[in-house]
Amino acid sequence: MGQVVQQAVATKGGGKNAAVAASTAEIAQYLTFLLGGEMYAVGILNVKEIIEYGQLTEIPMMPAFIRGVINLRGSVVPVIDLAARFGGRQTESSRRTCIVIIELTSAEERHDIGVVVDAVSEVLEVSSADIEPAPAFGAKIRADFIQGMGKIGGKFVIILDIQRVLSVDEIASLATVADRGAETGAAD
Repeated sequence: MGQVVQQAVATKGGGKNAAVAASTAEIAQYLTFLLGGEMYAVGILNVKEIIEYGQLTEIPMMPAFIRGVINLRGSVVPVIDLAARFGGRQTESSRRTCIVIIELTSAEERHDIGVVVDAVSEVLEVSSADIEPAPAFGAKIRADFIQGMGKIGGKFVIILDIQRVLSVDEIASLATVADRGAETGAAD
């Protein structure tokens, strides 16, 4: 009987610690930004830095959403226009336009990719309880680009699945298709 009581106490204490660990793991930080009047968010762990928009070198014959490259401390970093990536018009640069440097990991390799946004808002903490599943339809962007909908101050913020949005393989294949189209057009 003594063993049963000890196990119950151990389980109860373990449950309490597990609940505390779960409650701290539920909150994540997100960088929010504006794009075409819509508020988006990306996990802060993917964000390397935020830089002023400028010094962009355009690359000919690339899809419209690939704005060019920048030199970031000696490294060449491609810059993606999220508005154009989502199927809209290219972002018009303004005083608040900036480039968010995102670090992606794929196949044990790290890639830095710049993302053009209208304006960076703030870093917010969002509990997993305040994140709804992505809608099947009705969003202005592809459903597979949405990780979830964060409820912040009574409004919804689209939390991006940045690995999918900036899929290195998909972007490379789209650039190849654009390249082939340019070659075909030049041959005509």
